[in-house]
Amino acid sequence: MENFLKKLPKIKLTPEAYRKIPESAGIYVFFNTGSPIYIGKAINLKRRVSSYFDIHLGQKTARMMKDATELSFVRVDSELEALLLEARLIRQFMPKYNIAAKDDKHPLYIQITKEKYPRIITARKTSEYQKNLAFYGPFPSARNVRSVLGMLRRIFPYSDHKLGRRRCLYSHLGLCNPCPNLISVMKNEKSRKDEERKYYGHIRKIKSILDGNISKLKRSLVKSMKIASARQEYEIAGEIRNQIHRIEYITRPQMPTEFYMENPNLYEDTKVRELKELKKFLAKGKLKVRKLERIECFDVAHLGGTHPTASMVTFIRGEADKNYYRHFRIRQKRGNSDIDSLKEVMSRRLKHVEDWGIPDLIIVDGGVAQVRAFTSILESQKTYVPVIGIAKNPDRLIIGDQKFNIQGTGLNLVLKIRDEAHRFARRYHHKLISRSLINRNL
Repeated sequence: MENFLKKLPKIKLTPEAYRKIPESAGIYVFFNTGSPIYIGKAINLKRRVSSYFDIHLGQKTARMMKDATELSFVRVDSELEALLLEARLIRQFMPKYNIAAKDDKHPLYIQITKEKYPRIITARKTSEYQKNLAFYGPFPSARNVRSVLGMLRRIFPYSDHKLGRRRCLYSHLGLCNPCPNLISVMKNEKSRKDEERKYYGHIRKIKSILDGNISKLKRSLVKSMKIASARQEYEIAGEIRNQIHRIEYITRPQMPTEFYMENPNLYEDTKVRELKELKKFLAKGKLKVRKLERIECFDVAHLGGTHPTASMVTFIRGEADKNYYRHFRIRQKRGNSDIDSLKEVMSRRLKHVEDWGIPDLIIVDGGVAQVRAFTSILESQKTYVPVIGIAKNPDRLIIGDQKFNIQGTGLNLVLKIRDEAHRFARRYHHKLISRSLINRNL
C-alpha cells in the first residue's frame, strides 16, 4: 500500500481532466506535487470528479482545487469496495483535506476485539497501540459504516455484545449465530469446539472483506462448497453457496448500493428495531415476555356462520416462516361463535407442542373476549404463553383488559402479522366455498 498511490498514472489538472475519468465505481485522488491531498469515493467517478470543476464550489473545496496539481483514480467493482479502499487509503496517507473536512474530531472506526470470542463494534476513537483490537477506518460517514456492517452481518453473523449467559436478541434473529453466550456454556466439548470453529470462521471472513480480499475469499468459499458437496454434506454446501451469492450481490457492479449507503435501515436492522419496540410496548402493558423468537397469530374466517375456518401464521425472528403456517377447518356445529371456534383451534394447537414447539407470543385477531378465550384454554392446559389481541375500527392493541392505540414501528409488525393471518384464513375459506359450490352443481 506504501507505493500504491505513487504507481498510479496521474492526470494533469485542467478543466477537461474529468473527461479522461471512466463512468464506474471507484476512488479518486487529488495530488499536490505527488502527495495526496484528498481521497474520495464515487459510484460514478466521472460524474463525481466533474463536479469539482463547477464554478460554484464551497470555500474549502475551492481551496483544495487551488492546491491540487494532478488527479488519479482506481476502478473497483462496487461501491462497497470503493468505501473500504477509501478508508484504508485515508488511514494510510492522512490527506490534508480529508482530515480538515471531518465534522467530527473522532471519525468512526470498525473494531474487532481480540477476546476469546471476538466482537465487531464501532467506536469514535482508537489508537494503533491498543493491543486488544484490530480496527478499520477512519470512515467519514457513520451511516456508511453501519450499512456495511449490516450487510456483512447478514452473510456472516457475529456478536457485538459482551459475553453473558443468555442468548442475545440478534441471536434470535439469526444475526449472531452461533451466539458466544450459548457457546460459552455448552457442556459437550465437541459441540462447543464445532461452534467456536464456525464463529471464528465468520470473523476471519469478515476480516477478509474489510481487508479488501473479496475475490480471494470467494475462491476459498467455492473450494469449501465443492469439498462439502463431495462429502455429501449438502446442508453445509448450501449454506456456503448462499454466502457466495450474498457476497456477489453486495459487490456486483449494478448492486443498488446507494440504498445501503444512504439508508442504514437494512432489513435485519428493521426487524431488530420492530421486535425491540414491540417488547418494550408489551412491558408497558405489564405483559412478561422474555423473548420474541416465535410469534403465532390466529384468525377465524366465515360467511354468515358457514364454512368456518381458522388460520395460524408463524413469524420466526420477525419474519414469516411458511413452514409453520396451518389451516384449521372448524369442526363445531353451525351457529357457534368466533369465541367457540377460537377455543377449538387453541385446543387443537396445543396437541402439537412437541412437533410445532411453543410460541413466545400469541396474537389473536379480536378484542378482549377473544384474548380471554385463548388465555382460558392455555391456563386449563397449564401452559403460559402471553396473548394479545388486535381490535378493529380503529386498530387497537389488547393487552389483558387494556386497550392501546397502535403506533410505532413495533406495532407495525403486529399489524403485518395480523394481516398475513387474515389473508391466509380468507384464502382457505374461499377455497372451501368454491369447492362446496362445485359439489352442489354436480
